[in-house]
Amino acid sequence: MTQTFRARAALLDMDGTLVDSTAVVERLWLAWAEPHGLDPEFVLSVVHGRQGHQSMAIMLPDRPHEENLAENREMLARESDDVDGVVEVAGAAAFLAALAPFPHAIVTSADDRLMRARMGAAGLAVPDGPVTAEFVTASKPDPEGFLLGARRLGVDPADCVAFEDSEAGIQAAQAAGMRVIGVGVGSAAHSPDAVVPDLTHVTISPDGDGFLLTVG
Repeated sequence: MTQTFRARAALLDMDGTLVDSTAVVERLWLAWAEPHGLDPEFVLSVVHGRQGHQSMAIMLPDRPHEENLAENREMLARESDDVDGVVEVAGAAAFLAALAPFPHAIVTSADDRLMRARMGAAGLAVPDGPVTAEFVTASKPDPEGFLLGARRLGVDPADCVAFEDSEAGIQAAQAAGMRVIGVGVGSAAHSPDAVVPDLTHVTISPDGDGFLLTVG
């Protein structure tokens, strides 16, 4: 079914939305989890969409926060150096090109180095003004990153549409008061406003002081 959304800005998650980094994310996090004796299925249910230190806090709730922060810095460095298997989500390059005339930004739980490493590996240009981990105090599902993205673009959150794939990300965008288009069939489980299997199923057209997103 085709759906149309009118917006003045778009806010875009990165992992799972613009780039497919599933292989490296799961490889590195399962390697991290093994010495802790954590169940792989539990690990994979936690790590997508959140900052690493928050994922660690969920999986190892009794561990000191400072230790999580230190290990997260190490994890970010490993992730930035390992982009084997990172590719664009189908249609991402054309989607970003179509968005170019309109306000849009990336809102990601990755830090700036990791975001640029993965976007580069996928052959995608980074839009101006990304909101990365360095700019927020609370990770998704907190809405801080999406609210900051809207504020930087000068657009009311209600006039923004977010593109997300994970439960934490969809919850964050909804908490910010934004409509959410889920990317990937798995996103449907988290109740976004619409779902597309990939970005080839999104078209963008000008409309007054904004644009129309047609999905389906």
